[in-house]
Amino acid sequence: MNVTEYILNKLEELSISDFFGVPGDYNFNILYAIQNRSNIKWVGCTNELNAAYAADGYARIKGYGALVTTYGVGELSAVNAIAGSFSENIPVIHLVGMPSTKKIDDKQLIHHSIQNADYSIFMDSYRNITAASAILMKDNAKIEIDRVLKTFIKEKKPVYIAIPEDIAIMDISDRKVSYEYISNKDSLDEAAKKIAEKITASKQPVIIGDSLVKRFDSKIEYREFIEKTGIPVSNFLMGMDLTDMDYPCYIGGYFSQFKNPIAQKYIEETDCCITVGAIYSDLNSFGFSLPFNINDHIAIYGNYTYIEGKRYDNVKMSDLLEAVTNLIEHRNVNIQKTNIGLKHRDATKEDLTTDYVYSRIQDFIKDNDIVFAETGTIPFGITQFKLKQNVDVESQLLWGSIGWATPAAFGASIAKPNSKVILITGDGAHQFTALEIGSMLRYGLKPIIIVINNNGYTTERLLANSPQNKFNNIVQLNYTKFARAFEGDIWASKVLTEEDLDKALKVTQIMNKMCYIEVCLKESDVPKLFLQYVASLKKQPSQVVTLDKTNDEDIDNIEELILTTPSSGFEYETIVHKGLVADNTEQENTESDE
Repeated sequence: MNVTEYILNKLEELSISDFFGVPGDYNFNILYAIQNRSNIKWVGCTNELNAAYAADGYARIKGYGALVTTYGVGELSAVNAIAGSFSENIPVIHLVGMPSTKKIDDKQLIHHSIQNADYSIFMDSYRNITAASAILMKDNAKIEIDRVLKTFIKEKKPVYIAIPEDIAIMDISDRKVSYEYISNKDSLDEAAKKIAEKITASKQPVIIGDSLVKRFDSKIEYREFIEKTGIPVSNFLMGMDLTDMDYPCYIGGYFSQFKNPIAQKYIEETDCCITVGAIYSDLNSFGFSLPFNINDHIAIYGNYTYIEGKRYDNVKMSDLLEAVTNLIEHRNVNIQKTNIGLKHRDATKEDLTTDYVYSRIQDFIKDNDIVFAETGTIPFGITQFKLKQNVDVESQLLWGSIGWATPAAFGASIAKPNSKVILITGDGAHQFTALEIGSMLRYGLKPIIIVINNNGYTTERLLANSPQNKFNNIVQLNYTKFARAFEGDIWASKVLTEEDLDKALKVTQIMNKMCYIEVCLKESDVPKLFLQYVASLKKQPSQVVTLDKTNDEDIDNIEELILTTPSSGFEYETIVHKGLVADNTEQENTESDE
């Protein structure tokens, strides 16, 4: 078979049946091969950046994703999205159609190249954001394909293969090669034994799950592990969907000092923290707030593990969880439970507020739904949800590229067209990539899209010196009219009040089409958990706002503080006037009521 056929065969074995991208003359031979196969399909997007985001969303749901671009202009357009996939272990293979080997060898100056005719420079741009990369030539095609795909499967990160036009149709051997990644038995056995011993000897163990459990296909083994051990279990933000929220040993998500003091107490007082699939980043962990280094306890990653600072390589997460589960005895722990979920109340004719919107969306999400939450304030709104059974929640808290969620939800809808996909995005982020609404309609998809319109880049307004900085303004759109501008079957509505939102969400349940809801909120109305976190970022060493002592009623007053206080620090008088507790290191601490 030829080179492209061989690659497509291997990707089909990974359950990739859809290829996202944009056509270009250098990738036609790849597209012809896709078009000629009955069991896979081409999914055209509006641009390469969106196509790469869509492949990312597809991979999150189906395990692996694929992107096809043309040389130079196409592949560079996708760089940002591929970097995001790399940062969060999303396995996307990027196939790039290149000029023929004759043009490369003759150093011809052709379109989409720069003036030095160096045809490897664009691959160089990908070296640090892919786990493996290759330009295929006559003498290396089979070896390089197998090498790259083996890394693709092991590392669960993006890879890059550039295929010259003539190489794409060149015959190569179809000899089968195993890409299966197998744990090193000695390392596996030693690590499992040490973990079991450490857990058994501990008095207050606790488990923290996170998103890499999903990326490394270990959800089943993870759930068996937590149920067999009976250890209290929590999660970072991106791991909120890993545990059944009615599970007796679930202590709720970890929000540092901002919410859920029960989880905070268990985790900060533990003598044996077991993190599984953790991405210990600033937003995901609320500012690196743990009082210890997670690798100094037990930290299980995709294909390596740390135990008390010692690293064990070539150990698969799923294998290790299974091995430890078999060695551990169940312990009966008297778990102190916490209230999980947002409280919902009946709708009124009042204008919408963040509190009402998120509590209503929580109740709207049903078993087996797929939720994509855009970067910014939205993950802080949904992270306190009480989820139904088998709900998949996806966010991008590490890379944080706004605009990701809309095309990623498109990719997820392609991956599971019979599942309900719910996209929650903000107006600023949505404008980056909103043309992919047209692609969703083009392919007959029926997601539910909720656009929270609060007039600009809200996250940046809160982080900047002043929310009035003009650089955080955006162009105003009538989003419902915008959505209807595309050819296709769509229902769109703009909602202003609580009753409007309730009616709109009810309508979506009877509509057999894409539903698009514009939710209008005030500029300053954002999730309180986000306000608390931002306030902690703005504190100064000499004037520290101790938000952990602030009760829920006082939090309502924080909004004005954040929106009127420059990042140079809070004024002490303002804090006292607003009834918040503060420490002033230049004076003796006053009592709370003072």
